[in-house]
Amino acid sequence: MKALVKSAAAPGFTLRDVPVPTIRDDEVLIRVHRAGVCGTDVHIHEWDAWAQGRCKPPFTVGHEFAGVVAEVGRLVSDVKTGDRVTAEGHIVCGRCHLCRTGNSHVCPSTKIIGVDRDGCFAEFIAMPATNVWHLDDDVSLEIGGIHDPMGNAFHTALHGTSLPGATVLVTGCGPIGIFAVGICKAAGASRIIATDVNPRRLALAKAMGAHAAVLPSAAPEAVRAATDGLGVDVVLEMSGVPAAVHQAFELVRLGGRVQILGIPAKPMEINLATELIFKGTTVYGVVGRRMYDTWIQMTQFLRSGQFDPRPAITHRFPLTAHAEAIAAIKSGEAGKVIFEISE
Repeated sequence: MKALVKSAAAPGFTLRDVPVPTIRDDEVLIRVHRAGVCGTDVHIHEWDAWAQGRCKPPFTVGHEFAGVVAEVGRLVSDVKTGDRVTAEGHIVCGRCHLCRTGNSHVCPSTKIIGVDRDGCFAEFIAMPATNVWHLDDDVSLEIGGIHDPMGNAFHTALHGTSLPGATVLVTGCGPIGIFAVGICKAAGASRIIATDVNPRRLALAKAMGAHAAVLPSAAPEAVRAATDGLGVDVVLEMSGVPAAVHQAFELVRLGGRVQILGIPAKPMEINLATELIFKGTTVYGVVGRRMYDTWIQMTQFLRSGQFDPRPAITHRFPLTAHAEAIAAIKSGEAGKVIFEISE
């Protein structure tokens, strides 16, 4: 089969022929139809410091996908050949304290497809049956292929928050931030303010339902106007930019909540006293998707018809155009980028 491979400890990917994966008794083989490309793939492509410390080439890259089941292991009973599916890309142990207390999203033994093991930028992928998630008939394989980043946005927006009627600030309008805007709208937030330095991304945030989409410098005034000076109820920090993190703590109201998904490139300082303690702020760090609370939420929101992620998708490429896909993301002019692998 054709697969996009991180073949060496150096920048770039290679499209090559590799063997079709063999499956174990508790696994399924999935023909990949659509796959999402994300910033993690760019880090691996560029072979930056994070990738060098985490990844061990050679391996097939990619961790967001949907497709059709082609084969099932003999111990698998709830997934069948021909099923339209996506999958949770974090493979966890299922036996540790965290897994057994409903916190498997932070399992210390997590292995991620396309990072720690072969991924989905290929014609086929083998997955544990327990990670497979069935798609409703009216959910396209393209939307199925971006459940992973959508799930990050759902986790960030919904866990521990009460969004109906709330005022929300979304800092950082990459694809996950843009999805989060649409989720907050569908959940009934009364006012959604989105910030970014990129005009294209601000336009996408508006298309997804932001009431205001502004540069970070304009955020204080936008928040003041939307909240009568109180500050927003919830901030979703999606950028990892230190200035945005500080602005999140500044613009959340007293007793408000800050959900942090963005990852700073290096350690940063915060003033615990003035930014958190004296404001009574609750901070939640977001890792992946809760298994499988987040997946149930995604299915329910898509069924409601109130959440439509399609405006966030801006580019589609065949696997042969992988260099163009990476360039589109690096340009800053893309929303969500999709590989069209099989028809």
